[in-house]
Amino acid sequence: MSKAIIKTEKGDMTVQFYDKDAPNTVANFLKLAKEGYYDGVTFHRVINDFVIQGGDPTGTGAGGPGYQIDCELTGDNQYHDRGVLSMAHAGRNTGGSQFFICHSRNNTSHLDRNHTCFGKVIENVDVVDDIRQGDKILGIEVTEE
Repeated sequence: MSKAIIKTEKGDMTVQFYDKDAPNTVANFLKLAKEGYYDGVTFHRVINDFVIQGGDPTGTGAGGPGYQIDCELTGDNQYHDRGVLSMAHAGRNTGGSQFFICHSRNNTSHLDRNHTCFGKVIENVDVVDDIRQGDKILGIEVTEE
């Protein structure tokens, strides 16, 4: 199983990816991470008890990598719970680089099978609670593939 460490100003979070449920989404995220795409990018959207969202190099919520990927909505792990990473999009099959991490299961069930869940924070999930709008992703280190 693929893993990475998302390094932030508030601490590091270890993520285990859902390689079987969302192989293309995981591959896209890991490719961007290895290229340094996320380095210095902010969490531009933070909603308490819902999500922290990042991955837009413009910081506006409208940016992306210049291409779109298809949603992957089948599989056993397609539900939004505390620490789950999921692809943000502006409609089905329009994701690219923006992702969010859920604070909890509260207020997230409507996202199930609409946004691709592609991993989960397995260490230091409390960092999610400390992130504020404008906090930076210092880098993402892929530790296992």
